[in-house]
Amino acid sequence: MNTNLIQNVLRTEDTLSALPLRLTAGLIFVAHGAQKLFGAFGGYGLEGTGQWMASIGLEPGYLMALMAGGAEFFGGLALILGLLTRPASAVLAITMIVAIFAVHAGNGLFMSNNGYEFGLALAGMSLALFFTGGGRFSLDRALADQLDHPEAGQLAASA
Repeated sequence: MNTNLIQNVLRTEDTLSALPLRLTAGLIFVAHGAQKLFGAFGGYGLEGTGQWMASIGLEPGYLMALMAGGAEFFGGLALILGLLTRPASAVLAITMIVAIFAVHAGNGLFMSNNGYEFGLALAGMSLALFFTGGGRFSLDRALADQLDHPEAGQLAASA
């Protein structure tokens, strides 16, 4: 096992600033992903979202809905937990950039015109988390600490 790669993915700053970003963005992404995947919160589910995606040229629509919904739902859960924050936030930022250019860019900035401001805000939050990592209260931090100091985990287990 390449522990250096794992440590680099899990490494995070020891700050609290990532926590509100993770929780806020994570909640929004989970809700939007649930709309696409399960039809929750007034969403159209995979079938309806897939048909809509196909209608705007994102083919195959069902697969695109599955990928976008999966990225949002599971990536949002990862952000909430602070688990694999950097990879999850990278996937979410790419998902938002695709949404901006495929759906919203032609409508201008403002949400009132179905513009890209909401997607841009979520992309910015995701990129901030990509650069900082999960922060102090994240599973990334706990796992990185365990990899850096395995003897501490062994002491805790023996106690």
